[in-house]
Amino acid sequence: MATATSLLNFATATKPFLLQPSPRHQKNHQALPLRRRAALAAAYKVTIEHEGTARTIEVGPEETILGRALEEGLSVPHDCKLGVCMTCPARLLAGEVDQSEGMLSDDVVERGYALLCASYPRSDCRIRTIPEDELLSLQLATAND
Repeated sequence: MATATSLLNFATATKPFLLQPSPRHQKNHQALPLRRRAALAAAYKVTIEHEGTARTIEVGPEETILGRALEEGLSVPHDCKLGVCMTCPARLLAGEVDQSEGMLSDDVVERGYALLCASYPRSDCRIRTIPEDELLSLQLATAND
């Protein structure tokens, strides 16, 4: 027959534990609450210049610019949507984006280049799509430095 003390010990030993992110996932785990809080903020106005036309869309801080553009019916170049293939290159003309999930080198980002699939707006922005070759040659040139 179980005693009250043994039942209490059993309940304490078997109560659910909180999962902690591994160090590898710590950075992304810490970013989630910020994105969730940012989702409550108003969307940013992002103007995308593509093939001679400009269109302004509203993009939430938790959305990628590419994802929202495609939902809005814009036909912008893209492929993997993971920030690695460089098929959705753009030049950031004004504003700020978080593209920490993309694979562009820091010096390429500092020159104002972005991958739309890995770009989350952090202000109102103006972006111009560019030929894939332009970004690819720049990225490869800086990789050799």
